[in-house]
Amino acid sequence: MVICRRIEKNDETYRGGTVISYGRQLIEKDDIEEVVKVLKSDFLTQGPKIEEFEKNIAGYCNCKYAVVFNSGTSALQGAYFSLELKKGCEFITSPNTFVATSNAGIDVGLNPIFVDIEKDTGNIDVSKIERNITRKTKLIVPIHYAGHPVDMEKIYQIAQKYKLYVIEDACHSLGAKYKGEKVGSCKYSDMAVLSFHPVKHITTGEGGAVLTNSKKYFEKLKMFRNHGITKENFINKSAGEWYYEMQFLGHNYRMTDIQAALGISQLKKLNRFVKKRREIVKAYEKAFKNNSYFDIPVEKGYAYSSYHLYSIWLKDKYKNRKKDIFSEMRKKGLGVQVHYIPVYLQPYYQTLGFKKGICPIAEDFYQREISIPIYPSMTTENISFVIEKLFKVFEEVNL
Repeated sequence: MVICRRIEKNDETYRGGTVISYGRQLIEKDDIEEVVKVLKSDFLTQGPKIEEFEKNIAGYCNCKYAVVFNSGTSALQGAYFSLELKKGCEFITSPNTFVATSNAGIDVGLNPIFVDIEKDTGNIDVSKIERNITRKTKLIVPIHYAGHPVDMEKIYQIAQKYKLYVIEDACHSLGAKYKGEKVGSCKYSDMAVLSFHPVKHITTGEGGAVLTNSKKYFEKLKMFRNHGITKENFINKSAGEWYYEMQFLGHNYRMTDIQAALGISQLKKLNRFVKKRREIVKAYEKAFKNNSYFDIPVEKGYAYSSYHLYSIWLKDKYKNRKKDIFSEMRKKGLGVQVHYIPVYLQPYYQTLGFKKGICPIAEDFYQREISIPIYPSMTTENISFVIEKLFKVFEEVNL
């Protein structure tokens, strides 16, 4: 049986059929049972499942603390906020990411500086970071694109040299390893941010987390997600057992116990999910090796990728036909996607003064990249279907 989902009706390629999506969640019976237990309990939110999930996530990643949020985006915003940087400070990041990475920094008054990428991994090119550091630079935010870790030790060395903070956007990379260390351990960073969106490695529906080894950031993050409110360490004198204080402007970015219960259950399966993703990659590598249509991802010696995405990159002969190739893939039942349009090419960022051409490799990467299906519930039949239809599209392309 082909595991698939219906294309949205507002998609121009919709034909009333079904496609194998580029990514999707895997929810099993025990996941549902854990959610039902919470629904029958006294706490739907602000209950014991939150702390349990946080401890489990921190334990898995070999990190001291985790704070969960209602989305990866709010988790990113919380991480930026916790650094207490002055408005107008700059942070260096990659344009090859979802807009939330830089949006969250702008939300707290910081200015993004985009640095070009490596063409073989899609990650920020560490060798180009130093030339973009100014007196306003206070932070580096590397993105582990598609689940492949950035060379974090080199990032850390630059940060130490210039006294910069580091926040890892690890939303693609739960379950990945860098030099044998779990991504999220924060060995080379101040904080790392995760996402639990349904296409990620585990899901809570919507959700995210910030990992850190700093108790200061841990306490700040907990308050930030709860309106800036605390019930301890008061500024004013307590008026009684009911007393609480709002010490800064925060938000209601809390995760529910319903979501946390799902996350706890899903986390137990993470290693299995990553193992299956890597098995799918092996099948793709065997089928796609030395083909004349597109290039495939590499895995560098320091990396153990968790393969959130599987990207193919069109060769020169085909990159100008991407629109047609993409459309034909969807018509043949492949729910492909593109990751990503360089952030600074978005209309909003153009109003901030960003211009086309500042990261030429990222722009070329965008012209070539197509994400094809990869998720844990893919069957052997699904994988064969993807391979067959992919090659069929290229064979039929009229150049």
